Amino acid sequence: MSSPAVEYARQNYPRFLDELKALLRIPSVSTLPEHNGDCRLAAELLASEFKRIGMENVRLIDTVGHPLVYADWLHAAGKPTVLCYGHYDVQPTDPLEEWLSPPFEPEERDGNLYGRARRTTRAKCGRR
Repeated sequence: MSSPAVEYARQNYPRFLDELKALLRIPSVSTLPEHNGDCRLAAELLASEFKRIGMENVRLIDTVGHPLVYADWLHAAGKPTVLCYGHYDVQPTDPLEEWLSPPFEPEERDGNLYGRARRTTRAKCGRR
């Protein structure tokens, strides 16, 4: 018997996968000025999702570079604090010939989702 959270995740897996693919499609290359707007778009998408799922104090924090995304939910008295840290910005795609699939088009192969997978390294999110 699985928990309600696991059942919810299973039932909503297609939607969650589509949402992740939408984020992975944004060419938020942090080192190329022509992608500054894409970096902001990715940050805004994350902030929007945080608001949608009920996080509080959601905001973009402007920096001299790309914005930080902040959100919190502080209503679990007596429970530990968890910090989630991640990058929504990515590295340049050159050389393109090293990619197994287009860098900003997530691809499902063998039950895994591959995003920005080069021949030498693979970043994947597997279904467990």
